[in-house]
Amino acid sequence: MTAPSPLRAALSELAAATFETLLAEVTADPAAIRRHFPAAARRVGRGPLPGAVDASGAPARIEDAVRGELLAAHAAAVPPERLAADVTDLYGVGDADEKRAVLAALDRLPLGSEALPLVADALRTNDTRLVAAALGPYGTRHLDDDAWRQGVLKCLFVGVPLAAVDGLPQRADARLGTMVAAYANERLAAGRAVPDDALALLADFPEEVAAAGLADRLAQP
Repeated sequence: MTAPSPLRAALSELAAATFETLLAEVTADPAAIRRHFPAAARRVGRGPLPGAVDASGAPARIEDAVRGELLAAHAAAVPPERLAADVTDLYGVGDADEKRAVLAALDRLPLGSEALPLVADALRTNDTRLVAAALGPYGTRHLDDDAWRQGVLKCLFVGVPLAAVDGLPQRADARLGTMVAAYANERLAAGRAVPDDALALLADFPEEVAAAGLADRLAQP
């Protein structure tokens, strides 16, 4: 199995060789994922991945890419029910970086809705890295409307750029507009500014803005 070109280019010769060894070991013995997944950053590398971006447009991470490849190798070697259990275990015992890597990789794994509890757990945290990763393509595909809207609001509350929300322009609806308008009203009532991301979203829902009595308030300098 060959590392993707942006990842390959970011690794030293020694790191690339170590990476290929880890992939081969996971392919031959899927249980090795339990050792290699947490050790990936230390053994292969960490830091921004040049030439690649995450869902929010920020530089992707080397350790996330390595862990994603290890998970893909594991997925190819085990039945779906074992994959779901192993991914859940890796998330459950992982630190925040490992949890983020699991969330970021979910969309490339042959999973249905089995990993939704991991997304829900991430959305209950205030860790911006986990919240952003939870609303990637897997979350967009599997979260129901109410949970997805609450996830968007969570982004606004904790400061995750809405650019991180996969499929936002396609999935945003009038109900979300109403919820964001209520959020904006709360901010203004508390004497706080409404984030630019919220204003940009509300621009697509003028009726909901008017119904919330926000039109004049948002127009004030």
